[in-house]
Amino acid sequence: MVDTTTTTNQGKPGDTVQINGTALATTTRVNFGSASVTPTGVTATQVTFVVPSTAPCSGQVSVSVTSSTGAISNALPFFVIASPTTTGLSVTCVSAATGGSVTLFGTNFLSGTQVGLGTVGNVAVTPTQPSQVTFTAPANPGQVGTVSTQPVTITAGGVSPSGTTLIDYCLAPAITSVLPTSGTTGDQITVNGTGFVGVDTVTFTDSAAATATAVFTPVSYTQLVATVPGGLATGAGSITVHTCGGNSNAQTFTVT
Repeated sequence: MVDTTTTTNQGKPGDTVQINGTALATTTRVNFGSASVTPTGVTATQVTFVVPSTAPCSGQVSVSVTSSTGAISNALPFFVIASPTTTGLSVTCVSAATGGSVTLFGTNFLSGTQVGLGTVGNVAVTPTQPSQVTFTAPANPGQVGTVSTQPVTITAGGVSPSGTTLIDYCLAPAITSVLPTSGTTGDQITVNGTGFVGVDTVTFTDSAAATATAVFTPVSYTQLVATVPGGLATGAGSITVHTCGGNSNAQTFTVT
């Protein structure tokens, strides 16, 4: 009895593997390393079995079969691949318009081939470290809602659990009005608009094109209150709001 090859030489617990060869009809068990596994299918030229849960986390084992008479076939190498896990990201969100650079953290990445970003799509990767991989998240041009939360997974032998690690795709904010439309240093200005999710900067630009960052207080996803910063030249300028989705439109504001 001689088995010649397997349909795959690597896998993880739960994977189905086929051993192809000759004189296999009387096979009673598969010898997977030190484990004895009952075949799920036996013919004269093929034996099917499932990689047992007792397989080592990773590494090489020998696979052979034993017949009803006790004859043992030649052994073939099989590599057990540890399933990947994800633990976090270098950023919590990216722009829906442009995507961005992201580092994914976790375990067992070295055999990784792609990172999945939910409905946005997959990105090919070639990890050089077992615990992290950096990739460029693609844009999500069809996004409708301000925020679209997507599960991040990695395929590395198996696929990491979905829902453990999430990333937000954000549309750029838009300003619809500011009240009042003019003011001086220290005045509080109400800024109305959409997509004010995770606002990190409110910027005033003066008539000389100089800029200054304002102190602001978020009120809701459609409103915030900003304090006119000092050092601005008087005259017609503008206000912009920035989130990880990008910059808003520049809304007219006059410094008095």
